[in-house]
Amino acid sequence: MKKSFFLFIFLLCVFVNAQNKFALQLSASALSLVDRTIKYDPTYFVLKYPNGDVPADKGVCTDVIIRSYRKLGIDLQKEVHEDMVKNFSKYPKTWGLKKPDTNIDHRRVPNLAVFFSKFGKEKSIETNPALYIPGDIVTWILPGNLTHIGIVVNKKSADGKRFLIVHNIGSGQVVEDVLFKYTITGHYQYQK
Repeated sequence: MKKSFFLFIFLLCVFVNAQNKFALQLSASALSLVDRTIKYDPTYFVLKYPNGDVPADKGVCTDVIIRSYRKLGIDLQKEVHEDMVKNFSKYPKTWGLKKPDTNIDHRRVPNLAVFFSKFGKEKSIETNPALYIPGDIVTWILPGNLTHIGIVVNKKSADGKRFLIVHNIGSGQVVEDVLFKYTITGHYQYQK
């Protein structure tokens, strides 16, 4: 009994450390993408599949997420597409599509929210800064009913109370103190 308890504790510590390591790597990956010169461009692009990306000097909020995960060997274009092929009815029909589209599906916040809810860990959306840690993904609803997404990173706000967010809301891929600036609609942790 004692040996199995200690083995359980050991394995739990290994698992938690692996999660923390991945979360910090995702945070570092997002921070490495910070570049104010990236033009906000929601244009529909025809992308190669898998591992397709819009031109490097363009992007939207979802491209920050896609590029951050891709630096860690996770292709959300492929992952989201494969799930949408199997479970198309579970994804939003906002855009009137009749079947999955490898060019755009992974670049839509509501689709990523469904994917992260399904395959990641859904976390509290309370406005408690202690609940948001580096490597977490956050979605918001902006004025005008627009969706938005960003990554919590391992840098703190000027007052030291919150972690910052890497996102693209129109001023390039930036790191900013915007965690509670908009209404949070989702909070996830995803590691493949």
